[in-house]
Amino acid sequence: MGRTVVVLGGGISGLAASYYLSRAPCAPKVVLVEGSERLGGWIRSVRGPDGAVFELGPRGIRPAGALGARTLQLVSELGLGSEVLPVRGDHPAAQNRFLYVGGALHALPSGFRGLLRPSPPFSKPLLWAGLRELTTPRGKDPDETVHSFAERRLGPEVASLAVDSLCRGVFAGNSRELSVRSCFPSLFRAEQTHRSVLLGLLLGAGRSSQPDSAIIRQARAERWSQWSLRGGLEMLPQALATQLTHRGVSVLRGQPVSGLSLQAEGRWKVCLGNRSLEADHVISAVPASVLSKLLPADAAPLARVLGTITAVSVAVVNLQYRRARLPVQGFGHLVPSSEDPGVLGIVYDSVAFPEQDGSPPGLRVTVMLGGSWFQTLEAKGSAVSQEALRRQAQEAAATQLGLKEPPSHCLVHTHRTQLPSFWPLRGCP
Repeated sequence: MGRTVVVLGGGISGLAASYYLSRAPCAPKVVLVEGSERLGGWIRSVRGPDGAVFELGPRGIRPAGALGARTLQLVSELGLGSEVLPVRGDHPAAQNRFLYVGGALHALPSGFRGLLRPSPPFSKPLLWAGLRELTTPRGKDPDETVHSFAERRLGPEVASLAVDSLCRGVFAGNSRELSVRSCFPSLFRAEQTHRSVLLGLLLGAGRSSQPDSAIIRQARAERWSQWSLRGGLEMLPQALATQLTHRGVSVLRGQPVSGLSLQAEGRWKVCLGNRSLEADHVISAVPASVLSKLLPADAAPLARVLGTITAVSVAVVNLQYRRARLPVQGFGHLVPSSEDPGVLGIVYDSVAFPEQDGSPPGLRVTVMLGGSWFQTLEAKGSAVSQEALRRQAQEAAATQLGLKEPPSHCLVHTHRTQLPSFWPLRGCP
């Protein structure tokens, strides 16, 4: 009899796992189980009344490295190549990123010249941070926080402004709690292997094998920094779901898993409330906190470890303005926690993907709120309403970007306890 694989979770990870399983030379029977009625997870695109695309989750994908190349290959296999909207290397959204510090926007230095001169909000040229990194000895601990790692190698100013903002933008997390080994494994490996992160990234570049196709070669030649899809990123999970159906994968929606147990014969029993499935293998693509509650009693040690990975909530507020202009052109800006604990950053959607602006076109920006700020409020027993989030987002857009007129369209979406906020330090007491 053929093998059966049950995949838990119908977000992009579960969909991709099911897709590649179904394409294996000796493909098993694949069953994808999703607790809600909708596939796609965080990725969700909606259209406004004028046809503008608003992303309630991710809005772009980086093509860099082997993973980026494989994702482009996947897009090509799904027949979405003609829908790709690239951000080429010479585009302002690829070249310009900003920090909002001291009540003003500051362009992050780019190129070698930018490293040689002082660039606010940094008090000294970033070249000094680079020289410090090259001469700092290798760390001796098996893991450390991102902030400790950055402060040791790049200095306190870079750690508190740039790296703090980066962790808020990527993880909505606190750099003083996140594990560098878990969140930035390539930086950790570079230091361990070559003593220097800069040397490690330079000497280790280009070693992994990558797939090759026309769209991958185009992305390299044009130095794409990111890409999206014309109708929004949700086109990707939608195309995957269609392919899974064509390939005979069983997709179960609205079927939350209530428990997992390992049977005497070595097969897994997947409980779905009033029914169950049997599987030779189970692939989990659900949050760590969810999986920890599904594991059987004999997997208690693993469940305890998974339970230590906490998550934060993030609010995504999409704003559209008529007859408005941005003061700068770029991908967007991040806000360090010392400046505003609630606002993580603002993405300038219309700069990167003007094709999604609708007709007549309107200026689109997305304000990201939450992270550890939500945790602090929840610990105090305070709740944040959708209206309060809308007001805070509009105030941030007015203060930080000068967008003082009321938006013509606004969407508020909160992702509850979705992003891991604390990765336990590995090997540390």
